[in-house]
Amino acid sequence: MIRAFLFSYSVLAAMSGPSFAGVPCGGSIACPVKGGDYRIELPKGGDVRGAYVFFHGYKSSAELQMQQRPLVDTTISHHLAFVAVDGTDGSWSFPNSVRPGRDEKAFIADVLEDLRKRYGFTAEKTIIGGFSIGASMAWYTACQQGEKAAAMLTFSGVFWDPLPEAQDCVADLPPMIHFHGTADQTFPLEGRSLRGRFHQGNAFDSVAILRSRARCDIEHAKTITLDDIKCNDVPGCIRGDSIMCIHNGGHEARADMLDAGLTAVGFPR
Repeated sequence: MIRAFLFSYSVLAAMSGPSFAGVPCGGSIACPVKGGDYRIELPKGGDVRGAYVFFHGYKSSAELQMQQRPLVDTTISHHLAFVAVDGTDGSWSFPNSVRPGRDEKAFIADVLEDLRKRYGFTAEKTIIGGFSIGASMAWYTACQQGEKAAAMLTFSGVFWDPLPEAQDCVADLPPMIHFHGTADQTFPLEGRSLRGRFHQGNAFDSVAILRSRARCDIEHAKTITLDDIKCNDVPGCIRGDSIMCIHNGGHEARADMLDAGLTAVGFPR
């Protein structure tokens, strides 16, 4: 694993030049940025075409996320680096979240900038994603700084109430695919109340906000199939289609869904 990482690192460093100055990281070594860190695993052989930047679920961590081999290995099979961003105490601090704290917008901007400088992952090579509350973090990242990603691919989590207004988001939203289960009781499609003070948002209302802001062509929505799941595909958005896939499962992020989603958003390129 370490030898593979060093080989990939040396190849990328040769391609990208001085921007790779600094202490190497990867594998078991976290990459530090202001306010936190992330972990990364690169495809072997040096054929690295981008990165899938993933925000973990509640009570997880970047270290634990890297142990979820089906997701990591599927990402790598698409010639993408798997990047696990580390939350704070197993959670994220976005608008209306249960746990306020770190300025996640600034922190994630620093992570994306470090990935650009260290590995050459520019916006057109970066996909953001996540699971559960981590998916919510990805949605807020797309809303706040969507121009920094080529696409968004998420599972089982959306905005929280009160939902943002369409104009609260940048217009330059990336194409997106979201998977959500009808049997999800942890983050139901309709959302739910937590502790009587915090409220997960409605998935359909959330996607409507992004589609409105991206000026998608709702009238020409069509049905496509990804991983044998029927998905609502709305074309004509500013930067690409908005796809929502509703399956009959529960609270999950499966490798077969990820595989289909990465292919649908055009990776590898």
